[in-house]
Amino acid sequence: MTSSTYLNKYVGWSAQRSIAPLVIFRIIFGALLLFGVTRFVLNGWVSSLYIDPDYFFGYYGFEWVKPLPGNWMYFPFIAMIIASLGIIFGGFYRVSTFVFFLCFTYVELLDKSNYLNHYYFVSLMSFLLFIVPANRYFSLDVYLGRVAPMKSVQNWTVWILKFQLACVYVFAGIAKINSDWLLEAQPLKTWLQAHHNLPVVGSLMQQEWLAYAFSWTGCFYDLFIVFFLIYSKTRKLAYVAVIFFHLVTWYLFPIGIFPWVMIFSTTIFFSVEFHERILHFLSLFFSSKKRHDTPAIRPKRSMNMGIRSFLIVFVALQIFLPFRYLLYPSNLFWSEEGFRFSWRVMLMHKEGNATFYVRDSETGREIEINNGDFLTATQEDQMATQPDMILQYARLLKQHYEGKKLHFGDHHFTLNNPSVHAQIYVSLNSRTSQLFVDKKHDLSLLPYNLKHRRWLEPFQP
Repeated sequence: MTSSTYLNKYVGWSAQRSIAPLVIFRIIFGALLLFGVTRFVLNGWVSSLYIDPDYFFGYYGFEWVKPLPGNWMYFPFIAMIIASLGIIFGGFYRVSTFVFFLCFTYVELLDKSNYLNHYYFVSLMSFLLFIVPANRYFSLDVYLGRVAPMKSVQNWTVWILKFQLACVYVFAGIAKINSDWLLEAQPLKTWLQAHHNLPVVGSLMQQEWLAYAFSWTGCFYDLFIVFFLIYSKTRKLAYVAVIFFHLVTWYLFPIGIFPWVMIFSTTIFFSVEFHERILHFLSLFFSSKKRHDTPAIRPKRSMNMGIRSFLIVFVALQIFLPFRYLLYPSNLFWSEEGFRFSWRVMLMHKEGNATFYVRDSETGREIEINNGDFLTATQEDQMATQPDMILQYARLLKQHYEGKKLHFGDHHFTLNNPSVHAQIYVSLNSRTSQLFVDKKHDLSLLPYNLKHRRWLEPFQP
């Protein structure tokens, strides 16, 4: 049986269904994108994160992605605001979704110290919106005659969005099945105690049983909420749980608009009738006779080769990435090998103290580096616990001090081929701080790749 036949027969991804869920998701997600980007600009984060820093920690293989000079960095954000409006109203939809995906992903690739799971989620969803025909009904593109209207679409166009949402939840739940989360209630025990000064519930935050309740409930919620949303008889109660869960996390933890993204995005699991009622309600305010002049066309009954291949690769990749950490022998939270792009949401509390030294290879003299001279506070905090960023920073220091004149009292000398060393201590989930990187290594000579990093000190549970 071919992959196309399997998808058609058992998954039903080429079967026809109402376009309403796709249209409503387009409007909702576009509005969330507009709010998120506007909030980012108004809070001054464009300047503090992408204009003010002197150095950026690029992703492996994408170090060539550089920020635009000065205030030109506002350009991709302005483009995203315009593009999000195009997504909401379905105007020049393909261009709008592609521009948003391109600009958003570009910004996120600039500096891994700003990495968040929900930024990755937005990049994926904006790309998926680009390939699905969410503008083929109730859109400016239809009104202007740029595309023919469609009242039905192939099933895969909705299910691929549901699949991506399911990945966020299910893999976040799987990741919580570890001893720190379930048996030690960490890091929630540490984080909740920090909220002791909250009105009314402050004293409750100090109770250890609450941390365990939150940990076990959070694990169960992430693992099973998607299945309760899919099943019609439990859907309403499950959505109440979605709202409650994300409102609590929004209130207690500084995770931006992610809770709101999940609250509104999960409405795509609701029935076709639910979305059609919303679409009918909206049409009362934005009705247009012209929209109905052209008869709606029906989608093809089979998936073309390109779409079929894309779905297979995309689904396989999304399943593989969260498990790639199994390829490494180290403790995942300690080495963070395979940590990013795996939906490991709020799973650890890690603090590091990193002291760097630049040493003259001829005389052995060394100077201690003030990391604040090179990095922002956020970059320094992230770098101190993430091995790949430690190596990048070491290379930055070597490049900066190569051939530089240093003064020791009345003596001065030129650094030729300097070595870079660091003594770094890290605390994981409130454990006693332990040695993470020994000073004996010349970090500037260590390979920067995706292989296991043997130079890290072993984790002591």
